[in-house]
Amino acid sequence: MLSNLFKKKSKVNQLKEQNDQNVVASMGELLQQLKVSDDFVDFNTGSGKEPFWVAYFTTLTDSELIHDYILPNLDDSIRSLEELKKKIPIEQLIVTDNTNEVKQRLMSGGVVIRFHEHDECVLLASAPNTKFRQVGSPEIEFNVIGPQEAFVEALSLNINLIRKRLPIDDLKVKNITIGKTSKTQVSVMYVQGVANDENLQTVMQRLADIYFDQILDSSYLEQMIQDNSRSLFPQIVNTERPDRVAAALAEGKIAILSDGSPNALIAPSTITEFFGTLEDYNLNWLIATAFRLIRGFAVAFSIFATPIYVAVLTYHYEIIPKDLLQTLISSRTAIPFPPIIEAIILELSIELLREAGARLPTKVGQTLGIVGGIVIGQASVEAGITSNILLIIVALAALASFTTPTYKMGNTIRLLRFPFLIFAQILGLVGIMICSLFVLSHLMRLTSLGRPYLEPIYPPRLKDLKDSIIRLPFTTFTNRPVFLQTESKERFKPQQKKQKVINDFTEDP
Repeated sequence: MLSNLFKKKSKVNQLKEQNDQNVVASMGELLQQLKVSDDFVDFNTGSGKEPFWVAYFTTLTDSELIHDYILPNLDDSIRSLEELKKKIPIEQLIVTDNTNEVKQRLMSGGVVIRFHEHDECVLLASAPNTKFRQVGSPEIEFNVIGPQEAFVEALSLNINLIRKRLPIDDLKVKNITIGKTSKTQVSVMYVQGVANDENLQTVMQRLADIYFDQILDSSYLEQMIQDNSRSLFPQIVNTERPDRVAAALAEGKIAILSDGSPNALIAPSTITEFFGTLEDYNLNWLIATAFRLIRGFAVAFSIFATPIYVAVLTYHYEIIPKDLLQTLISSRTAIPFPPIIEAIILELSIELLREAGARLPTKVGQTLGIVGGIVIGQASVEAGITSNILLIIVALAALASFTTPTYKMGNTIRLLRFPFLIFAQILGLVGIMICSLFVLSHLMRLTSLGRPYLEPIYPPRLKDLKDSIIRLPFTTFTNRPVFLQTESKERFKPQQKKQKVINDFTEDP
Protein backbone atom coordinates (compact mmCIF):
# COMPACT_ATOMS: atom_id res chain seq x y z
CA MET A 1 0.00 0.00 0.00
CA LEU A 2 2.82 2.36 0.83
CA SER A 3 4.52 1.78 -2.52
CA ASN A 4 1.29 2.65 -4.32
CA LEU A 5 1.16 5.89 -2.36
CA PHE A 6 4.57 6.96 -3.65
CA LYS A 7 3.73 5.97 -7.24
CA LYS A 8 0.37 7.66 -7.26
CA LYS A 9 0.52 11.45 -7.49
CA SER A 10 -2.33 13.69 -6.53
CA LYS A 11 -3.62 16.51 -8.67
CA VAL A 12 -1.93 18.98 -6.35
CA ASN A 13 1.43 17.35 -6.99
CA GLN A 14 0.88 17.39 -10.76
CA LEU A 15 0.13 21.11 -10.68
CA LYS A 16 3.17 21.60 -8.47
CA GLU A 17 5.44 19.86 -10.98
CA GLN A 18 4.01 21.81 -13.90
CA ASN A 19 4.68 25.11 -12.15
CA ASP A 20 8.09 24.14 -10.79
CA GLN A 21 9.61 22.79 -14.02
CA ASN A 22 10.84 25.82 -15.88
CA VAL A 23 12.22 24.04 -18.91
CA VAL A 24 15.42 25.52 -20.34
CA ALA A 25 16.07 25.01 -24.05
CA SER A 26 19.81 24.25 -23.82
CA MET A 27 22.69 23.89 -21.40
CA GLY A 28 24.24 27.10 -22.69
CA GLU A 29 21.08 29.09 -21.96
CA LEU A 30 20.91 27.65 -18.44
CA LEU A 31 24.49 28.59 -17.61
CA GLN A 32 24.00 32.01 -19.18
CA GLN A 33 21.00 32.63 -16.91
CA LEU A 34 22.94 31.55 -13.84
CA LYS A 35 25.87 33.86 -14.65
CA VAL A 36 23.67 36.82 -13.73
CA SER A 37 24.39 35.90 -10.10
CA ASP A 38 27.83 37.06 -8.97
CA ASP A 39 28.47 33.96 -6.86
CA PHE A 40 28.24 31.68 -9.92
CA VAL A 41 31.50 30.92 -11.75
CA ASP A 42 32.03 29.29 -15.16
CA PHE A 43 35.66 28.99 -16.21
CA ASN A 44 38.07 26.74 -18.11
CA THR A 45 41.06 25.10 -16.52
CA GLY A 46 43.42 26.64 -19.11
CA SER A 47 45.68 23.56 -19.46
CA GLY A 48 46.24 21.63 -22.71
CA LYS A 49 44.70 22.09 -26.12
CA GLU A 50 41.13 21.33 -24.94
CA PRO A 51 40.75 22.61 -21.38
CA PHE A 52 37.79 21.50 -19.27
CA TRP A 53 34.98 23.91 -18.44
CA VAL A 54 33.85 23.98 -14.80
CA ALA A 55 30.79 25.79 -13.36
CA TYR A 56 29.38 25.99 -9.82
CA PHE A 57 28.07 28.32 -7.11
CA THR A 58 30.92 29.39 -4.85
CA THR A 59 28.54 29.94 -1.92
CA LEU A 60 27.03 26.45 -2.11
CA THR A 61 30.12 24.32 -2.71
CA ASP A 62 33.13 23.27 -0.67
CA SER A 63 36.15 24.98 -2.26
CA GLU A 64 38.61 22.58 -0.58
CA LEU A 65 36.79 19.59 -2.04
CA ILE A 66 36.84 21.09 -5.53
CA HIS A 67 40.54 22.05 -5.46
CA ASP A 68 41.70 18.81 -3.81
CA TYR A 69 39.64 16.15 -5.59
CA ILE A 70 38.09 17.56 -8.76
CA LEU A 71 40.43 20.04 -10.46
CA PRO A 72 43.65 17.94 -10.04
CA ASN A 73 41.98 15.02 -11.87
CA LEU A 74 41.04 17.00 -14.98
CA ASP A 75 43.77 15.37 -17.07
CA ASP A 76 44.27 16.11 -20.80
CA SER A 77 44.56 12.38 -21.51
CA ILE A 78 40.88 11.82 -20.63
CA ARG A 79 38.71 11.37 -23.72
CA SER A 80 35.19 10.86 -22.33
CA LEU A 81 33.04 11.89 -19.41
CA GLU A 82 32.61 8.25 -18.38
CA GLU A 83 36.39 7.94 -18.12
CA LEU A 84 36.53 11.14 -16.06
CA LYS A 85 33.73 9.81 -13.85
CA LYS A 86 35.87 6.82 -12.86
CA LYS A 87 38.85 9.00 -12.04
CA ILE A 88 37.27 11.57 -9.69
CA PRO A 89 37.10 10.08 -6.14
CA ILE A 90 33.71 11.58 -5.24
CA GLU A 91 30.35 9.91 -4.74
CA GLN A 92 27.18 10.78 -6.67
CA LEU A 93 28.77 11.40 -10.08
CA ILE A 94 26.36 11.32 -13.00
CA VAL A 95 26.53 12.09 -16.72
CA THR A 96 23.43 13.82 -18.06
CA ASP A 97 22.08 16.31 -20.58
CA ASN A 98 18.90 17.07 -18.59
CA THR A 99 18.96 20.82 -17.93
CA ASN A 100 16.42 20.62 -15.12
CA GLU A 101 18.49 18.02 -13.29
CA VAL A 102 21.63 20.09 -13.81
CA LYS A 103 19.87 23.15 -12.41
CA GLN A 104 18.64 21.25 -9.36
CA ARG A 105 22.06 19.77 -8.62
CA LEU A 106 23.77 23.14 -8.99
CA MET A 107 21.37 24.62 -6.42
CA SER A 108 22.33 21.79 -4.04
CA GLY A 109 26.09 22.34 -4.23
CA GLY A 110 26.87 20.49 -7.47
CA VAL A 111 29.72 21.11 -9.94
CA VAL A 112 29.24 20.95 -13.74
CA ILE A 113 32.17 19.65 -15.80
CA ARG A 114 32.19 19.59 -19.61
CA PHE A 115 34.78 19.19 -22.38
CA HIS A 116 33.73 22.20 -24.45
CA GLU A 117 31.94 25.39 -23.54
CA HIS A 118 28.81 24.60 -25.57
CA ASP A 119 28.49 20.86 -24.80
CA GLU A 120 25.02 19.63 -23.90
CA CYS A 121 26.19 16.50 -22.07
CA VAL A 122 27.96 17.24 -18.78
CA LEU A 123 29.36 15.49 -15.72
CA LEU A 124 27.75 16.42 -12.40
CA ALA A 125 29.83 16.12 -9.24
CA SER A 126 28.43 16.67 -5.76
CA ALA A 127 30.54 19.01 -3.59
CA PRO A 128 28.15 20.70 -1.14
CA ASN A 129 29.37 22.91 1.66
CA THR A 130 28.69 20.82 4.76
CA LYS A 131 30.02 23.22 7.37
CA PHE A 132 27.36 23.64 10.02
CA ARG A 133 26.88 24.27 13.73
CA GLN A 134 28.33 21.63 15.99
CA VAL A 135 26.12 19.49 18.18
CA GLY A 136 25.49 21.24 21.49
CA SER A 137 23.34 20.98 24.62
CA PRO A 138 19.56 21.46 24.48
CA GLU A 139 18.52 25.06 25.08
CA ILE A 140 14.76 24.60 25.56
CA GLU A 141 14.30 21.00 26.76
CA PHE A 142 17.17 21.08 29.23
CA ASN A 143 17.64 18.22 31.67
CA VAL A 144 19.99 17.52 34.58
CA ILE A 145 20.29 13.76 34.16
CA GLY A 146 20.61 12.20 30.72
CA PRO A 147 22.16 12.90 27.28
CA GLN A 148 23.20 16.45 26.51
CA GLU A 149 22.87 16.45 22.71
CA ALA A 150 20.47 18.52 20.62
CA PHE A 151 19.60 18.65 16.95
CA VAL A 152 21.34 21.12 14.62
CA GLU A 153 20.34 22.63 11.27
CA ALA A 154 21.92 19.83 9.18
CA LEU A 155 19.46 17.09 8.21
CA SER A 156 22.10 14.39 7.64
CA LEU A 157 23.65 14.98 11.07
CA ASN A 158 20.24 14.90 12.76
CA ILE A 159 19.47 11.54 11.16
CA ASN A 160 22.89 10.32 12.33
CA LEU A 161 22.06 11.32 15.93
CA ILE A 162 18.93 9.18 15.74
CA ARG A 163 20.49 6.22 13.93
CA LYS A 164 23.29 5.83 16.47
CA ARG A 165 20.60 5.45 19.15
CA LEU A 166 18.60 2.97 17.05
CA PRO A 167 21.23 0.95 15.12
CA ILE A 168 18.71 -1.36 13.42
CA ASP A 169 18.04 -1.97 9.74
CA ASP A 170 14.28 -1.64 10.34
CA LEU A 171 14.71 2.10 10.89
CA LYS A 172 13.66 3.53 7.54
CA VAL A 173 13.91 7.04 6.05
CA LYS A 174 11.66 8.43 3.31
CA ASN A 175 12.69 11.73 1.69
CA ILE A 176 10.44 14.30 0.06
CA THR A 177 11.15 17.80 -1.28
CA ILE A 178 8.67 20.51 -0.25
CA GLY A 179 8.56 24.20 -1.12
CA LYS A 180 8.34 25.76 -4.57
CA THR A 181 11.05 28.29 -3.72
CA SER A 182 12.97 26.80 -0.79
CA LYS A 183 13.13 23.18 -2.13
CA THR A 184 13.40 21.97 1.46
CA GLN A 185 14.45 18.37 2.01
CA VAL A 186 12.11 16.64 4.48
CA SER A 187 12.76 13.18 5.92
CA VAL A 188 10.15 10.90 7.46
CA MET A 189 11.54 8.26 9.83
CA TYR A 190 9.80 5.16 11.18
CA VAL A 191 10.59 1.63 12.38
CA GLN A 192 9.34 -0.91 9.88
CA GLY A 193 7.36 -3.71 11.47
CA VAL A 194 6.46 -1.51 14.45
CA ALA A 195 4.93 1.73 13.12
CA ASN A 196 1.31 1.61 12.00
CA ASP A 197 1.10 1.71 8.20
CA GLU A 198 -2.01 3.92 8.30
CA ASN A 199 -0.18 6.57 10.36
CA LEU A 200 2.73 6.51 7.91
CA GLN A 201 0.48 6.86 4.88
CA THR A 202 -1.36 9.76 6.52
CA VAL A 203 1.90 11.62 7.16
CA MET A 204 3.26 11.02 3.66
CA GLN A 205 0.00 12.05 2.01
CA ARG A 206 -0.29 15.27 4.01
CA LEU A 207 3.32 16.18 3.28
CA ALA A 208 2.85 15.43 -0.43
CA ASP A 209 -0.23 17.68 -0.55
CA ILE A 210 1.62 20.72 0.83
CA TYR A 211 1.92 23.43 -1.81
CA PHE A 212 3.78 26.40 -0.35
CA ASP A 213 6.63 28.53 -1.63
CA GLN A 214 9.01 28.15 1.34
CA ILE A 215 9.47 25.78 4.28
CA LEU A 216 12.04 27.35 6.61
CA ASP A 217 11.43 25.27 9.72
CA SER A 218 9.68 22.12 10.85
CA SER A 219 7.10 24.34 12.59
CA TYR A 220 5.76 25.23 9.13
CA LEU A 221 5.10 21.54 8.50
CA GLU A 222 3.54 21.11 11.94
CA GLN A 223 0.92 23.76 11.21
CA MET A 224 0.17 22.35 7.76
CA ILE A 225 -0.28 18.68 8.60
CA GLN A 226 -1.95 18.82 12.02
CA ASP A 227 -5.58 17.73 12.22
CA ASN A 228 -7.07 21.00 13.46
CA SER A 229 -5.19 24.16 12.53
CA ARG A 230 -7.69 26.36 14.43
CA SER A 231 -6.97 24.82 17.81
CA LEU A 232 -4.81 26.51 20.44
CA PHE A 233 -3.47 23.13 21.53
CA PRO A 234 -0.43 21.70 19.73
CA GLN A 235 -1.23 18.28 18.28
CA ILE A 236 2.28 17.26 17.24
CA VAL A 237 5.27 17.19 19.57
CA ASN A 238 8.08 19.52 18.49
CA THR A 239 11.38 18.53 20.10
CA GLU A 240 15.08 19.35 19.88
CA ARG A 241 16.20 16.14 21.57
CA PRO A 242 17.33 13.14 19.44
CA ASP A 243 16.90 10.78 22.41
CA ARG A 244 13.23 11.72 22.65
CA VAL A 245 12.77 11.06 18.93
CA ALA A 246 14.52 7.68 19.23
CA ALA A 247 12.25 6.70 22.14
CA ALA A 248 9.16 7.73 20.15
CA LEU A 249 10.26 5.75 17.09
CA ALA A 250 10.77 2.64 19.23
CA GLU A 251 7.21 3.07 20.49
CA GLY A 252 5.90 3.04 16.91
CA LYS A 253 5.49 6.75 16.20
CA ILE A 254 6.51 8.73 13.12
CA ALA A 255 9.28 11.37 13.15
CA ILE A 256 9.54 14.23 10.66
CA LEU A 257 12.79 16.16 10.18
CA SER A 258 13.35 19.19 7.98
CA ASP A 259 16.64 20.41 6.56
CA GLY A 260 17.64 23.71 8.16
CA SER A 261 15.57 23.10 11.30
CA PRO A 262 17.02 22.09 14.71
CA ASN A 263 13.71 20.50 15.72
CA ALA A 264 11.90 17.29 14.85
CA LEU A 265 8.19 16.49 14.85
CA ILE A 266 6.69 13.41 16.52
CA ALA A 267 3.21 12.14 15.65
CA PRO A 268 0.69 11.00 16.66
CA SER A 269 0.72 12.53 20.15
CA THR A 270 -1.52 12.83 23.17
CA ILE A 271 -2.01 15.76 25.53
CA THR A 272 -0.15 14.02 28.38
CA GLU A 273 3.07 13.89 26.32
CA PHE A 274 3.30 17.69 26.38
CA PHE A 275 3.55 17.67 30.18
CA GLY A 276 6.15 14.92 30.44
CA THR A 277 9.92 15.14 30.08
CA LEU A 278 12.53 12.60 29.09
CA GLU A 279 14.12 13.15 32.49
CA ASP A 280 11.10 11.41 34.02
CA TYR A 281 12.52 8.14 32.72
CA ASN A 282 15.95 8.83 34.20
CA LEU A 283 14.57 9.11 37.73
CA ASN A 284 12.97 6.62 40.10
CA TRP A 285 9.37 5.96 39.04
CA LEU A 286 7.97 7.25 42.34
CA ILE A 287 9.85 10.53 42.04
CA ALA A 288 8.91 10.85 38.36
CA THR A 289 5.23 10.28 39.19
CA ALA A 290 5.38 12.92 41.93
CA PHE A 291 6.89 15.45 39.53
CA ARG A 292 4.21 14.73 36.92
CA LEU A 293 1.46 15.28 39.49
CA ILE A 294 3.12 18.52 40.59
CA ARG A 295 3.15 19.72 36.98
CA GLY A 296 -0.52 18.85 36.62
CA PHE A 297 -1.39 20.81 39.75
CA ALA A 298 0.75 23.74 38.57
CA VAL A 299 -1.03 23.87 35.21
CA ALA A 300 -4.46 23.84 36.89
CA PHE A 301 -3.36 26.54 39.33
CA SER A 302 -1.96 28.68 36.51
CA ILE A 303 -5.25 28.56 34.60
CA PHE A 304 -7.80 28.83 37.42
CA ALA A 305 -6.16 30.88 40.21
CA THR A 306 -6.81 34.38 38.87
CA PRO A 307 -10.30 33.62 37.40
CA ILE A 308 -11.40 32.11 40.74
CA TYR A 309 -10.17 35.26 42.54
CA VAL A 310 -12.23 37.44 40.18
CA ALA A 311 -15.31 35.21 40.45
CA VAL A 312 -15.23 35.01 44.25
CA LEU A 313 -14.72 38.75 44.83
CA THR A 314 -17.37 39.65 42.24
CA TYR A 315 -20.18 37.18 43.07
CA HIS A 316 -19.32 34.79 45.91
CA TYR A 317 -18.18 36.73 48.98
CA GLU A 318 -20.10 34.29 51.20
CA ILE A 319 -17.66 31.40 50.57
CA ILE A 320 -14.68 33.39 51.88
CA PRO A 321 -13.79 32.75 55.56
CA LYS A 322 -14.38 35.77 57.79
CA ASP A 323 -10.74 36.19 58.79
CA LEU A 324 -9.61 36.10 55.15
CA LEU A 325 -12.47 38.35 54.06
CA GLN A 326 -11.29 41.12 56.37
CA THR A 327 -7.80 40.88 54.86
CA LEU A 328 -9.19 41.06 51.33
CA ILE A 329 -11.36 44.05 52.11
CA SER A 330 -8.46 45.95 53.68
CA SER A 331 -6.21 45.20 50.71
CA ARG A 332 -8.83 46.50 48.25
CA THR A 333 -9.89 49.59 50.18
CA ALA A 334 -7.94 52.04 48.00
CA ILE A 335 -8.32 50.13 44.70
CA PRO A 336 -10.48 52.16 42.26
CA PHE A 337 -10.99 49.26 39.80
CA PRO A 338 -13.14 46.16 39.96
CA PRO A 339 -11.28 42.81 40.33
CA ILE A 340 -11.45 42.01 36.60
CA ILE A 341 -9.65 45.25 35.64
CA GLU A 342 -6.80 44.86 38.12
CA ALA A 343 -6.46 41.17 37.16
CA ILE A 344 -6.15 42.03 33.46
CA ILE A 345 -3.65 44.81 34.24
CA LEU A 346 -1.40 42.42 36.17
CA GLU A 347 -1.77 39.54 33.69
CA LEU A 348 -0.88 41.81 30.77
CA SER A 349 2.08 43.21 32.72
CA ILE A 350 3.38 39.68 33.33
CA GLU A 351 2.97 38.80 29.64
CA LEU A 352 4.76 41.98 28.56
CA LEU A 353 7.68 41.23 30.87
CA ARG A 354 7.84 37.63 29.69
CA GLU A 355 7.74 38.56 26.00
CA ALA A 356 10.28 41.34 26.42
CA GLY A 357 12.63 39.03 28.31
CA ALA A 358 12.37 36.39 25.57
CA ARG A 359 13.20 38.85 22.78
CA LEU A 360 16.16 40.55 24.47
CA PRO A 361 19.66 39.06 24.78
CA THR A 362 19.86 36.39 27.49
CA LYS A 363 21.62 38.38 30.24
CA VAL A 364 19.60 41.54 29.61
CA GLY A 365 16.36 39.56 29.46
CA GLN A 366 16.97 37.87 32.81
CA THR A 367 17.76 41.20 34.44
CA LEU A 368 14.67 42.82 32.94
CA GLY A 369 12.41 40.00 34.15
CA ILE A 370 13.63 40.10 37.73
CA VAL A 371 14.03 43.85 38.21
CA GLY A 372 10.99 44.75 36.11
CA GLY A 373 8.73 42.35 38.00
CA ILE A 374 9.83 43.67 41.39
CA VAL A 375 9.63 47.36 40.45
CA ILE A 376 6.31 47.19 38.59
CA GLY A 377 4.68 44.98 41.25
CA GLN A 378 5.76 47.15 44.14
CA ALA A 379 4.87 50.37 42.35
CA SER A 380 1.39 49.13 41.33
CA VAL A 381 0.56 48.18 44.94
CA GLU A 382 1.84 51.47 46.38
CA ALA A 383 -0.05 53.45 43.73
CA GLY A 384 -3.30 51.68 44.63
CA ILE A 385 -3.82 50.17 41.18
CA THR A 386 -3.77 46.54 42.32
CA SER A 387 -4.02 44.72 45.63
CA ASN A 388 -1.07 42.91 47.13
CA ILE A 389 -3.05 39.63 47.42
CA LEU A 390 -3.84 39.58 43.69
CA LEU A 391 -0.21 40.40 42.95
CA ILE A 392 0.85 37.30 44.87
CA ILE A 393 -1.74 35.13 43.09
CA VAL A 394 -0.75 36.35 39.62
CA ALA A 395 2.96 35.90 40.38
CA LEU A 396 2.38 32.34 41.61
CA ALA A 397 0.23 31.57 38.55
CA ALA A 398 2.98 32.85 36.25
CA LEU A 399 5.55 30.79 38.14
CA ALA A 400 3.34 27.69 37.87
CA SER A 401 3.02 28.11 34.10
CA PHE A 402 6.81 27.78 33.76
CA THR A 403 6.60 24.16 34.91
CA THR A 404 5.15 23.19 31.51
CA PRO A 405 8.13 21.50 29.79
CA THR A 406 6.88 22.07 26.22
CA TYR A 407 7.17 25.66 25.00
CA LYS A 408 4.16 25.59 22.66
CA MET A 409 1.90 24.05 25.27
CA GLY A 410 3.13 26.72 27.70
CA ASN A 411 1.92 29.39 25.28
CA THR A 412 -1.48 27.71 25.17
CA ILE A 413 -1.73 27.71 28.96
CA ARG A 414 -0.83 31.42 29.03
CA LEU A 415 -3.61 32.34 26.61
CA LEU A 416 -6.27 30.13 28.22
CA ARG A 417 -6.34 32.31 31.33
CA PHE A 418 -7.93 35.24 29.50
CA PRO A 419 -11.18 33.54 28.31
CA PHE A 420 -11.52 32.06 31.80
CA LEU A 421 -11.19 35.57 33.26
CA ILE A 422 -13.96 36.87 30.97
CA PHE A 423 -16.32 34.01 31.86
CA ALA A 424 -15.53 34.50 35.56
CA GLN A 425 -16.50 38.17 35.32
CA ILE A 426 -19.77 37.39 33.50
CA LEU A 427 -21.09 34.40 35.45
CA GLY A 428 -18.71 33.83 38.34
CA LEU A 429 -17.86 30.23 39.24
CA VAL A 430 -20.62 29.03 36.92
CA GLY A 431 -18.85 30.84 34.07
CA ILE A 432 -15.58 29.10 34.93
CA MET A 433 -17.40 25.75 34.82
CA ILE A 434 -18.99 26.57 31.45
CA CYS A 435 -15.64 27.63 29.99
CA SER A 436 -14.08 24.42 31.33
CA LEU A 437 -16.78 22.38 29.59
CA PHE A 438 -16.08 24.19 26.31
CA VAL A 439 -12.36 23.41 26.59
CA LEU A 440 -13.02 19.81 27.60
CA SER A 441 -15.46 19.20 24.72
CA HIS A 442 -12.91 20.66 22.31
CA LEU A 443 -10.19 18.37 23.66
CA MET A 444 -12.47 15.36 23.37
CA ARG A 445 -13.02 16.08 19.67
CA LEU A 446 -9.35 16.83 18.99
CA THR A 447 -7.20 14.22 17.26
CA SER A 448 -3.58 13.76 16.22
CA LEU A 449 -3.28 11.90 12.90
CA GLY A 450 -6.78 10.66 13.58
CA ARG A 451 -5.85 9.28 17.02
CA PRO A 452 -7.68 10.55 20.16
CA TYR A 453 -5.86 13.48 21.71
CA LEU A 454 -7.11 12.87 25.28
CA GLU A 455 -6.11 9.20 25.34
CA PRO A 456 -5.86 7.41 27.79
CA ILE A 457 -8.29 9.66 29.70
CA TYR A 458 -10.81 9.63 26.85
CA PRO A 459 -11.40 7.07 25.57
CA PRO A 460 -10.33 5.45 28.87
CA ARG A 461 -7.58 2.89 28.35
CA LEU A 462 -6.19 1.54 31.59
CA LYS A 463 -3.22 -0.12 29.88
CA ASP A 464 -1.88 3.25 28.73
CA LEU A 465 -2.28 4.92 32.14
CA LYS A 466 1.04 3.38 33.22
CA ASP A 467 2.89 6.11 31.28
CA SER A 468 0.64 9.16 31.14
CA ILE A 469 -0.44 11.04 34.26
CA ILE A 470 1.78 8.73 36.30
CA ARG A 471 4.85 6.67 35.44
CA LEU A 472 5.08 3.09 36.62
CA PRO A 473 8.27 0.96 36.64
CA PHE A 474 9.79 -0.14 33.33
CA THR A 475 8.90 -3.76 34.10
CA THR A 476 5.23 -2.85 33.48
CA PHE A 477 5.97 -1.51 29.96
CA THR A 478 5.46 -4.91 28.34
CA ASN A 479 3.33 -3.53 25.49
CA ARG A 480 3.47 -0.45 23.31
CA PRO A 481 0.73 2.23 23.65
CA VAL A 482 -2.67 0.93 22.52
CA PHE A 483 -3.72 4.11 20.70
CA LEU A 484 -0.81 3.79 18.24
CA GLN A 485 -2.18 0.45 16.93
CA THR A 486 1.37 -0.71 16.21
CA GLU A 487 2.11 -3.79 14.13
CA SER A 488 4.27 -5.24 16.89
CA LYS A 489 2.37 -4.91 20.16
CA GLU A 490 4.93 -6.35 22.59
CA ARG A 491 8.10 -4.69 23.77
CA PHE A 492 9.26 -7.74 25.67
CA LYS A 493 7.81 -10.87 27.29
CA PRO A 494 8.12 -10.99 31.09
CA GLN A 495 8.42 -14.79 31.14
CA GLN A 496 11.38 -14.67 28.74
CA LYS A 497 13.10 -12.12 30.96
CA LYS A 498 12.61 -14.31 34.05
CA GLN A 499 13.86 -17.35 32.19
CA LYS A 500 17.01 -15.48 31.10
CA VAL A 501 17.75 -14.42 34.67
CA ILE A 502 17.35 -17.98 35.92
CA ASN A 503 19.63 -19.33 33.19
CA ASP A 504 22.28 -16.71 33.97
CA PHE A 505 22.42 -17.78 37.61
CA THR A 506 22.26 -21.54 37.00
CA GLU A 507 24.80 -21.61 34.18
CA ASP A 508 28.07 -23.38 35.02
CA PRO A 509 31.13 -21.09 35.23
